[in-house]
Amino acid sequence: MRIGILGTGVVGKTLGTKLVRLGHDVRMGSRKAGSDKAKAWAKEAGSGASEGAFADAAAHGEIIFNCTAGMASLDALRAAGTRNLQGKILIDVSNPLDFSKGMPPSLSVSNTDSLGEQIQKSFPETKVVKTLNTVTAALMVDPSLIPGMHTMFISGNDAQAKDTTVKLLKEGFGWKEVLDLGDLSAARAQEMYLPLWLRLYMKLQTANVNVHVVRG
Repeated sequence: MRIGILGTGVVGKTLGTKLVRLGHDVRMGSRKAGSDKAKAWAKEAGSGASEGAFADAAAHGEIIFNCTAGMASLDALRAAGTRNLQGKILIDVSNPLDFSKGMPPSLSVSNTDSLGEQIQKSFPETKVVKTLNTVTAALMVDPSLIPGMHTMFISGNDAQAKDTTVKLLKEGFGWKEVLDLGDLSAARAQEMYLPLWLRLYMKLQTANVNVHVVRG
């Protein structure tokens, strides 16, 4: 499958590398083609990895991952191009973290809206799926880093897009439990989980932390 990765940070590189290893044709996008970070990643990831501008990666991908910083995501997606995103699944991994007042960050949008919903409103013909934003990058592609069962959340308005994403999460990344929270308004809860995740990280001194939803 052809996959586009928007963003050259740790999340984008981690997802991109895993997807290349799974046999996918992955193109990483940044603000301008020829980014040093993207070129270095493509060289290290090897055959099946390439790089370009945001628009190049979006045009290339049958599925696209938004791994950009949350407060810059809408600008990055506009640069990727509405036409290049039209009709495609966009897996939104980003969080609207605002670091302007230092650590811990606050959320630039919450309660009555979410970044996932803002992306969907801006690109109504794109099938936005929110997932993977509640764990650290390494855990996204290797949930076995935490022993036992733990939960990945997913939301979105398109059932088929969610089914495709769940298949990738389970068969590609190894997630055993994926909990569908419903339509994309659930992205509010997924994104507002981040303050709790940050507190757990600060308390436990490890990024390999997640939750398991148990039922009574």
